Parts: sequence; C-alpha cells; structure tokens
Amino acid sequence: MQTPDHPLHDEAAAPAGNARPPTRARGRPRAFDREAALSKAMRLFWQKGYEATSLADLTTAMGIASPSLYAAFGSKEALFVEALNHYGATYAWGWKNFLEAATARDAVQAWLMDSAAFLTGDIEDVPLGCMATLSVIGAAGHQGLCEQTRAARAAPRTVVRTRLEQGAANGEIPASVDLDALARFVQVVQNGMSLHARDGASRAELEAVARMAMRGWDALVAG
Repeated sequence: MQTPDHPLHDEAAAPAGNARPPTRARGRPRAFDREAALSKAMRLFWQKGYEATSLADLTTAMGIASPSLYAAFGSKEALFVEALNHYGATYAWGWKNFLEAATARDAVQAWLMDSAAFLTGDIEDVPLGCMATLSVIGAAGHQGLCEQTRAARAAPRTVVRTRLEQGAANGEIPASVDLDALARFVQVVQNGMSLHARDGASRAELEAVARMAMRGWDALVAG
C-alpha cells in the first residue's frame, strides 16, 4: 500500500528515447487529528484499563503507527494521563445538575441519579462505568500513574465536600454531622455504582441504589 508521504509510482512502461515517463503529483500527507486520536485512546483505556491496553491496541484504535504515537504523546504513560484528563474535561457536563441544585441534598441526589444514567450508557454511547474509578494501576513501576489516578478519583469527593460545607453554612446540615465522612459516603456509593454498572447493572437498578442512599442522608440529617 502506498504511504501518504511518498510519491505515487506510474506502473506504465517508460517510453523509448529521451522522453520522460508521465509523473503524478506527490501525495499530500493525511492530516493527523490529535483530538480524535486522543478520544479513541481514552475509550480504549476506559474499556480495558491501563495494564491490559497494549501499544498495538492503541495504534490500531487510533489509526497511527508507533512512531506517530510517541511523537504526539511521548509515551503510553503520558498518553494515559492525557486521556484521563480528556475524560474529565469531556464529561464535565455530568456535574451540571449537581452545580445548579438549590440545596446540598438536591445536588447529591442529582449527581447520583445522573451517574446511574451515565455509567450505564443510557445517556451516551460510552463504555460502562467511570474511567477514573475503574483505572486501577499497580504501583510497581508506575508510581506517577498511581498518583494521577488517585488524584482523579479524589477530585469528585472534594467537589462534594465543598457543596456540603455550603449546605452546613446554610443550615441544611446539622453542625454535628461529619462532613468528611458524609462526602466519602456519597463518593463510595457513586464508586460502587460505577463498578456495578461495569458488571451489567441497569440504570433502574442504580437509581434504586441512589434513592436508598438519599434515605440514609435523610436519616442522618434528621438525627
């Protein structure tokens, strides 16, 4: 197969004498869509995880050769980090209802219910579960990646904790409630939903979990 950065060859026999064979214009290299390639890598890491995704898997999915992958992204590790950041930026809309909610309770309920829809692929054709939650990486030889994934998993808890602080300041949550524990409880529920979504739980099943979690919230706040 012809490569885009080499001229096409004319297979016709060269004419006799000093006449030159007809030539064709040099082919123009195909433009490299970096963001599209990154999105494909993100989906692959999301589906298979870091360890199980090989360079061959990546180059096939992204439609590029290994030298192009290294030139554009540096390494598999760097590509994963960029894909993880791309995931966060691409699906930041998942926090929209949380951020627009009038109360802390409404915000948490919106996040859990929206998660039930998103994690099961009911809103958009995406791999099941949360990429950050399911990106478990062994520490041996990958300390930097471990720190990156831990930070990505911790980020939602920080967002929830900040909203709980606002709720406490507004009198929605009693001062006796441990906000750190409550934020972690909410995140643990959402993380568990992610794992069960990967294992095939439906949106309705995860919405039932979210409603159960909110009953726990009500009991805690009422107490």
